[in-house]
Amino acid sequence: MPQTESDSRILVGTETLDDAGVFRLNSNEALVQTVDFMTPVVDDPYIFGQIVATNSLSDIYAMGATPLTALNLLAIPDGILSPDVIGHMLKGGESVLRQAGTALLGGHSIDDPEPKMGYAVTGTVHPDKIWRNSTAKPGDILFLTKAIGTGVIIKAIKDGVQDSHVIDPAIEMMITSNRQAKEAIEVACQPTAATDVTGFGLLGHAWEMASGSRTSFHIRTARVPLLPGSLNLAQADKFPAGSRRNLDYVRPHLKTVNVDSAQVKLCADAVTSGGLLFTVAAKDVQRVERSFSERGLSLYAIGEVVSSSSPNLIVTN
Repeated sequence: MPQTESDSRILVGTETLDDAGVFRLNSNEALVQTVDFMTPVVDDPYIFGQIVATNSLSDIYAMGATPLTALNLLAIPDGILSPDVIGHMLKGGESVLRQAGTALLGGHSIDDPEPKMGYAVTGTVHPDKIWRNSTAKPGDILFLTKAIGTGVIIKAIKDGVQDSHVIDPAIEMMITSNRQAKEAIEVACQPTAATDVTGFGLLGHAWEMASGSRTSFHIRTARVPLLPGSLNLAQADKFPAGSRRNLDYVRPHLKTVNVDSAQVKLCADAVTSGGLLFTVAAKDVQRVERSFSERGLSLYAIGEVVSSSSPNLIVTN
Protein backbone atom coordinates (compact mmCIF):
# COMPACT_ATOMS: atom_id res chain seq x y z
CA MET A 1 0.00 0.00 0.00
CA PRO A 2 1.47 3.43 -0.91
CA GLN A 3 2.50 5.50 2.07
CA THR A 4 1.09 9.04 2.16
CA GLU A 5 0.96 11.89 4.66
CA SER A 6 -2.56 10.74 5.57
CA ASP A 7 -1.31 7.33 6.68
CA SER A 8 -2.27 7.01 10.34
CA ARG A 9 0.98 5.13 11.04
CA ILE A 10 2.99 8.32 10.39
CA LEU A 11 3.31 9.79 13.87
CA VAL A 12 5.73 12.58 12.90
CA GLY A 13 5.96 13.76 9.29
CA THR A 14 7.03 16.99 7.66
CA GLU A 15 4.38 19.30 9.09
CA THR A 16 6.36 20.73 12.02
CA LEU A 17 9.90 20.56 10.58
CA ASP A 18 10.89 18.05 13.25
CA ASP A 19 14.27 16.32 13.47
CA ALA A 20 13.20 12.93 12.13
CA GLY A 21 10.21 11.07 10.80
CA VAL A 22 8.42 8.58 13.06
CA PHE A 23 6.41 5.59 11.81
CA ARG A 24 4.36 3.37 14.14
CA LEU A 25 5.22 -0.33 13.92
CA ASN A 26 2.89 -1.47 16.69
CA SER A 27 1.47 -0.21 19.99
CA ASN A 28 4.86 -0.45 21.72
CA GLU A 29 7.37 0.51 19.03
CA ALA A 30 7.86 3.17 16.37
CA LEU A 31 10.56 3.57 13.75
CA VAL A 32 12.54 6.83 13.74
CA GLN A 33 14.42 7.78 10.56
CA THR A 34 16.67 10.68 9.62
CA VAL A 35 19.37 11.55 7.10
CA ASP A 36 22.08 14.20 7.25
CA PHE A 37 25.34 14.97 5.46
CA MET A 38 27.81 17.84 5.22
CA THR A 39 30.91 19.20 3.55
CA PRO A 40 34.22 19.13 5.51
CA VAL A 41 34.36 21.48 8.49
CA VAL A 42 37.88 20.57 9.67
CA ASP A 43 41.07 19.47 7.90
CA ASP A 44 41.60 16.18 9.75
CA PRO A 45 39.64 13.45 7.90
CA TYR A 46 39.23 11.20 10.96
CA ILE A 47 37.84 14.05 13.07
CA PHE A 48 35.60 15.08 10.20
CA GLY A 49 34.19 11.54 10.14
CA GLN A 50 33.57 11.71 13.89
CA ILE A 51 31.74 15.02 13.57
CA VAL A 52 29.58 13.71 10.72
CA ALA A 53 28.46 10.64 12.65
CA THR A 54 27.89 12.56 15.88
CA ASN A 55 25.78 15.09 14.00
CA SER A 56 23.76 12.41 12.20
CA LEU A 57 22.96 10.49 15.40
CA SER A 58 21.85 13.68 17.14
CA ASP A 59 18.50 13.87 15.34
CA ILE A 60 17.59 10.45 16.72
CA TYR A 61 18.44 11.49 20.27
CA ALA A 62 16.48 14.73 19.81
CA MET A 63 13.35 12.63 19.23
CA GLY A 64 13.92 10.71 22.49
CA ALA A 65 14.84 7.63 20.48
CA THR A 66 17.62 5.04 20.42
CA PRO A 67 19.67 4.63 17.21
CA LEU A 68 19.98 1.11 15.85
CA THR A 69 21.41 1.16 12.32
CA ALA A 70 23.12 3.54 9.90
CA LEU A 71 23.92 3.74 6.20
CA ASN A 72 26.84 5.83 5.01
CA LEU A 73 26.46 8.51 2.32
CA LEU A 74 29.73 9.49 0.64
CA ALA A 75 30.43 11.92 -2.19
CA ILE A 76 34.07 12.24 -3.26
CA PRO A 77 35.89 13.85 -6.21
CA ASP A 78 37.30 11.05 -8.33
CA GLY A 79 41.10 10.98 -8.25
CA ILE A 80 41.44 13.93 -5.85
CA LEU A 81 41.18 12.38 -2.38
CA SER A 82 43.48 9.47 -1.65
CA PRO A 83 42.07 6.14 -0.44
CA ASP A 84 43.90 6.78 2.84
CA VAL A 85 42.03 10.06 3.43
CA ILE A 86 38.69 8.47 2.55
CA GLY A 87 39.48 5.55 4.83
CA HIS A 88 40.16 7.87 7.74
CA MET A 89 36.84 9.67 7.17
CA LEU A 90 35.00 6.35 7.27
CA LYS A 91 36.93 5.08 10.28
CA GLY A 92 36.19 8.25 12.23
CA GLY A 93 32.49 7.87 11.61
CA GLU A 94 32.51 4.16 12.38
CA SER A 95 34.21 4.78 15.73
CA VAL A 96 31.34 7.05 16.80
CA LEU A 97 28.67 4.64 15.59
CA ARG A 98 30.34 1.80 17.46
CA GLN A 99 30.39 3.80 20.71
CA ALA A 100 26.68 4.50 20.21
CA GLY A 101 25.87 0.82 19.71
CA THR A 102 24.70 1.58 16.17
CA ALA A 103 25.29 -1.01 13.45
CA LEU A 104 26.73 0.25 10.16
CA LEU A 105 24.92 -1.77 7.47
CA GLY A 106 26.55 -0.33 4.37
CA GLY A 107 26.09 2.77 2.27
CA HIS A 108 26.50 4.39 -1.12
CA SER A 109 29.15 6.56 -2.76
CA ILE A 110 29.17 8.83 -5.81
CA ASP A 111 31.65 11.00 -7.71
CA ASP A 112 31.18 14.67 -6.74
CA PRO A 113 33.44 17.71 -7.20
CA GLU A 114 33.00 18.66 -3.52
CA PRO A 115 33.52 16.06 -0.75
CA LYS A 116 30.45 15.30 1.35
CA MET A 117 29.70 12.67 3.95
CA GLY A 118 26.73 11.72 6.08
CA TYR A 119 24.52 8.95 7.40
CA ALA A 120 20.94 7.79 7.18
CA VAL A 121 20.14 6.61 10.70
CA THR A 122 17.26 4.46 11.94
CA GLY A 123 16.17 4.14 15.56
CA THR A 124 13.20 3.19 17.67
CA VAL A 125 11.06 4.84 20.32
CA HIS A 126 7.87 4.03 22.20
CA PRO A 127 4.97 5.83 20.45
CA ASP A 128 3.95 7.46 23.74
CA LYS A 129 7.45 8.79 24.47
CA ILE A 130 8.28 10.67 21.28
CA TRP A 131 9.96 14.04 21.82
CA ARG A 132 8.53 16.60 19.41
CA ASN A 133 9.64 20.13 18.62
CA SER A 134 6.09 21.52 18.53
CA THR A 135 4.66 20.84 21.98
CA ALA A 136 6.14 23.48 24.33
CA LYS A 137 3.76 25.12 26.78
CA PRO A 138 3.66 28.59 28.40
CA GLY A 139 5.56 28.54 31.68
CA ASP A 140 8.06 25.92 30.51
CA ILE A 141 11.79 26.54 31.06
CA LEU A 142 14.09 26.43 28.02
CA PHE A 143 17.39 24.52 28.32
CA LEU A 144 20.44 24.12 26.06
CA THR A 145 23.15 21.49 26.51
CA LYS A 146 26.05 22.77 24.34
CA ALA A 147 27.70 26.08 23.54
CA ILE A 148 27.09 27.82 20.22
CA GLY A 149 29.53 29.55 17.87
CA THR A 150 30.73 26.83 15.49
CA GLY A 151 29.63 28.69 12.38
CA VAL A 152 31.99 31.63 12.82
CA ILE A 153 34.75 29.31 14.04
CA ILE A 154 34.45 26.95 11.07
CA LYS A 155 34.62 29.97 8.76
CA ALA A 156 37.71 31.12 10.65
CA ILE A 157 39.31 27.69 10.11
CA LYS A 158 38.55 27.90 6.38
CA ASP A 159 39.99 31.43 6.36
CA GLY A 160 43.26 30.10 7.76
CA VAL A 161 42.95 30.86 11.49
CA GLN A 162 44.95 28.30 13.47
CA ASP A 163 44.40 29.39 17.07
CA SER A 164 44.12 26.13 19.05
CA HIS A 165 42.40 27.95 21.93
CA VAL A 166 39.53 28.65 19.54
CA ILE A 167 39.59 25.55 17.34
CA ASP A 168 40.08 22.78 19.94
CA PRO A 169 37.01 23.59 22.11
CA ALA A 170 34.86 23.79 18.97
CA ILE A 171 36.05 20.38 17.79
CA GLU A 172 35.51 18.89 21.25
CA MET A 173 31.96 20.23 21.25
CA MET A 174 31.19 18.86 17.77
CA ILE A 175 32.36 15.33 18.60
CA THR A 176 30.52 15.23 21.94
CA SER A 177 27.50 12.98 21.59
CA ASN A 178 24.03 14.03 22.74
CA ARG A 179 23.42 10.51 24.00
CA GLN A 180 24.24 11.23 27.62
CA ALA A 181 22.21 14.43 27.61
CA LYS A 182 19.24 12.53 26.18
CA GLU A 183 19.57 9.89 28.89
CA ALA A 184 19.85 12.53 31.61
CA ILE A 185 16.61 14.11 30.42
CA GLU A 186 14.59 10.92 30.15
CA VAL A 187 15.66 9.75 33.61
CA ALA A 188 14.37 13.00 35.08
CA CYS A 189 11.18 13.61 33.12
CA GLN A 190 9.43 13.69 29.76
CA PRO A 191 10.40 17.03 28.17
CA THR A 192 7.50 19.06 26.86
CA ALA A 193 9.37 19.69 23.59
CA ALA A 194 12.84 19.05 22.17
CA THR A 195 15.07 19.51 19.15
CA ASP A 196 18.78 19.82 18.47
CA VAL A 197 20.61 22.97 17.39
CA THR A 198 22.22 22.60 13.98
CA GLY A 199 22.23 24.48 10.68
CA PHE A 200 19.47 26.97 11.40
CA GLY A 201 21.21 28.18 14.55
CA LEU A 202 19.80 28.63 18.03
CA LEU A 203 17.24 31.22 16.91
CA GLY A 204 16.17 29.25 13.85
CA HIS A 205 15.46 26.09 15.79
CA ALA A 206 13.89 28.02 18.67
CA TRP A 207 11.58 29.66 16.13
CA GLU A 208 10.54 26.25 14.77
CA MET A 209 9.65 25.21 18.33
CA ALA A 210 7.78 28.43 19.09
CA SER A 211 5.92 28.41 15.79
CA GLY A 212 4.94 24.77 16.07
CA SER A 213 3.65 25.16 19.63
CA ARG A 214 2.00 28.56 19.00
CA THR A 215 3.96 30.18 21.81
CA SER A 216 6.75 32.74 22.14
CA PHE A 217 10.24 31.97 23.41
CA HIS A 218 12.07 34.45 25.62
CA ILE A 219 15.82 33.88 25.24
CA ARG A 220 18.32 35.61 27.52
CA THR A 221 21.66 36.00 25.71
CA ALA A 222 23.63 36.39 28.95
CA ARG A 223 22.73 32.77 29.76
CA VAL A 224 23.57 31.33 26.32
CA PRO A 225 26.94 29.50 26.42
CA LEU A 226 29.46 30.63 23.79
CA LEU A 227 32.51 28.82 22.47
CA PRO A 228 35.82 30.60 23.19
CA GLY A 229 36.62 33.21 20.56
CA SER A 230 33.20 33.11 18.90
CA LEU A 231 31.99 36.46 20.27
CA ASN A 232 35.13 38.22 19.04
CA LEU A 233 34.57 36.75 15.58
CA ALA A 234 30.91 37.81 15.72
CA GLN A 235 31.85 41.35 16.71
CA ALA A 236 34.19 41.40 13.69
CA ASP A 237 31.22 40.27 11.56
CA LYS A 238 32.99 37.06 10.46
CA PHE A 239 29.80 35.15 9.68
CA PRO A 240 29.32 32.51 6.96
CA ALA A 241 26.57 33.14 4.42
CA GLY A 242 24.31 30.51 6.00
CA SER A 243 24.32 32.32 9.32
CA ARG A 244 23.32 35.57 7.63
CA ARG A 245 20.42 33.77 5.96
CA ASN A 246 19.37 32.35 9.32
CA LEU A 247 19.06 35.85 10.78
CA ASP A 248 17.07 37.03 7.76
CA TYR A 249 14.76 34.03 8.23
CA VAL A 250 13.89 34.79 11.87
CA ARG A 251 14.03 38.60 11.67
CA PRO A 252 10.27 39.04 10.98
CA HIS A 253 9.53 37.14 14.21
CA LEU A 254 12.32 38.65 16.32
CA LYS A 255 11.96 41.19 19.12
CA THR A 256 15.19 42.38 20.75
CA VAL A 257 15.46 44.46 23.91
CA ASN A 258 18.75 46.01 25.14
CA VAL A 259 20.93 43.35 23.57
CA ASP A 260 24.15 43.70 21.58
CA SER A 261 23.64 43.10 17.84
CA ALA A 262 26.68 40.79 17.67
CA GLN A 263 25.13 38.54 20.32
CA VAL A 264 21.87 38.38 18.39
CA LYS A 265 23.75 37.49 15.21
CA LEU A 266 25.70 34.81 17.07
CA CYS A 267 22.44 33.29 18.29
CA ALA A 268 21.52 32.88 14.61
CA ASP A 269 24.93 31.46 13.71
CA ALA A 270 24.79 28.10 11.92
CA VAL A 271 25.75 25.27 14.27
CA THR A 272 27.36 21.94 13.43
CA SER A 273 26.62 19.01 15.76
CA GLY A 274 25.10 21.25 18.44
CA GLY A 275 23.36 20.47 21.68
CA LEU A 276 19.82 19.57 22.61
CA LEU A 277 17.38 22.45 22.99
CA PHE A 278 14.44 21.41 25.11
CA THR A 279 11.67 22.62 27.38
CA VAL A 280 10.41 21.18 30.63
CA ALA A 281 7.55 22.06 32.95
CA ALA A 282 8.60 24.27 35.87
CA LYS A 283 7.86 21.43 38.31
CA ASP A 284 10.52 19.26 36.62
CA VAL A 285 13.36 21.80 36.52
CA GLN A 286 15.13 20.68 39.69
CA ARG A 287 15.00 17.01 38.69
CA VAL A 288 16.51 17.78 35.29
CA GLU A 289 19.25 19.97 36.75
CA ARG A 290 20.08 17.32 39.34
CA SER A 291 20.20 14.58 36.68
CA PHE A 292 22.70 16.55 34.59
CA SER A 293 24.77 17.50 37.64
CA GLU A 294 25.03 13.88 38.81
CA ARG A 295 26.41 12.91 35.40
CA GLY A 296 28.82 15.84 35.20
CA LEU A 297 27.05 17.22 32.12
CA SER A 298 26.67 20.85 31.13
CA LEU A 299 23.18 22.36 31.18
CA TYR A 300 22.09 25.95 30.66
CA ALA A 301 18.68 27.46 31.43
CA ILE A 302 18.54 30.09 28.69
CA GLY A 303 14.94 31.26 28.78
CA GLU A 304 11.31 30.44 29.11
CA VAL A 305 8.17 29.84 27.07
CA VAL A 306 5.52 32.56 27.25
CA SER A 307 1.94 32.82 26.10
CA SER A 308 1.43 35.00 23.05
CA SER A 309 -1.29 35.93 20.58
CA SER A 310 1.20 35.13 17.81
CA PRO A 311 4.54 33.26 18.01
CA ASN A 312 7.67 35.36 18.44
CA LEU A 313 11.24 35.18 19.63
CA ILE A 314 11.98 37.70 22.38
CA VAL A 315 15.73 38.18 22.87
CA THR A 316 17.05 40.15 25.84
CA ASN A 317 20.34 40.39 27.69
